[in-house]
Amino acid sequence: MSNKKQLSFFERFSNKVTSWAGSSYAFSGAFLVILAWAASGPFFNFSETWQLVINTGTTIITFLMVFLIQKAQNKDSKAIQLKLNELIAADERASNRMVDLEDMTEEELDKLHKFYEKLSDLAEKEDDIHTSHSIDAAEKVDQIKKAKKSSPVKKVGLTGKKEDMLSDATGKSKKPVIKRNAK
Repeated sequence: MSNKKQLSFFERFSNKVTSWAGSSYAFSGAFLVILAWAASGPFFNFSETWQLVINTGTTIITFLMVFLIQKAQNKDSKAIQLKLNELIAADERASNRMVDLEDMTEEELDKLHKFYEKLSDLAEKEDDIHTSHSIDAAEKVDQIKKAKKSSPVKKVGLTGKKEDMLSDATGKSKKPVIKRNAK
């Protein structure tokens, strides 16, 4: 792809260092430095200065690597989130509420996790393993259940009178429904 955007100096530098730091060459180099340091101990009489050299060097390298590793993880995490968001948006059965979950608080994520545990339990009870359960479908069912609980029930349609009918998504009538008395 020749249309790639020109990366900043820091971006190019951090990509190269991150890539190199995760290589076997970097590990081998670090191992050789430690061996050379240990082998030089007798020449320096294992002095405090000798110990200070390795302590200072490893501390500085570790401090800098923490930021480079975090930068790489942030970039990877963002790319993965975008790919998952695209998959969610592309699937008509998926709930678009799942897009940008990473912006939720820990408490909201815990609540959502408990909800999906309940959906998992429902799915296990289904005869058809391909039955889909989503947040949106579950909320609709929950609203219907709450509406049924909130009003007294009167059966209609079994006496030959005009039957109240539910309609499905296409607008076609399905079956007699239970009519609620409004108070």
